[in-house]
Amino acid sequence: MQTVIFDMDGVIVDTEPVHRYAYFRHFEELGISVTDAEYAAFTGRSTRNVYQHLKDRHDLPQPTQELVLAKREFFNRAFDEKPDLDLLDGVRHLIDDLHQQGLELILASSASHSTISRVMRRFELGPYFSHLLSGEDFARSKPDPAIFEQAAALARSPKNECVVIEDSANGVTAAKAAGIYCIGYRSEHSEGQDLHHADLVVAHFRELTAARIAAIKAD
Repeated sequence: MQTVIFDMDGVIVDTEPVHRYAYFRHFEELGISVTDAEYAAFTGRSTRNVYQHLKDRHDLPQPTQELVLAKREFFNRAFDEKPDLDLLDGVRHLIDDLHQQGLELILASSASHSTISRVMRRFELGPYFSHLLSGEDFARSKPDPAIFEQAAALARSPKNECVVIEDSANGVTAAKAAGIYCIGYRSEHSEGQDLHHADLVVAHFRELTAARIAAIKAD
């Protein structure tokens, strides 16, 4: 393996509590009710895709982009004000190790460009990644494989030398549908996600090193 394609939320940083706060503040403002089960099904989907679904379900009159921007305002304020937001345990060491060993890193996240930029800037991760892909640029969210197919097309190595690291069932499904080897990260922040269809599942990033990833042989 020569290229590692990272998801972001739940893999690099846990922004899920910030997203949940922003979504539910906005749902309250819109006067709609979203159950915990329905919200859990949004995992791995882009904000635009979520609001397209909610517009249909609740017959919301606002344009999708207006809904997306309103939720983003809630998120941005909470993100900037949350002092304890940090990278997930062990992921910076893994990123450093991969970078030092010459593996290419690509980000393929359902998050918006705005959120990706905020994370890259806050944690100074931009120089590690050759490409930053946002779900905003794709008509369909994970489990659709489009974002991973594009990541593999941009990679300097062929698809069979790429590996995806994902924490959501939708993300793993997307990676496998794209024909890419997938490591499922069983994050404590992504409980209830079915990762059984990943090629390898780990519970902590200390289980992964550049040498172990580079040695993986895809079928």
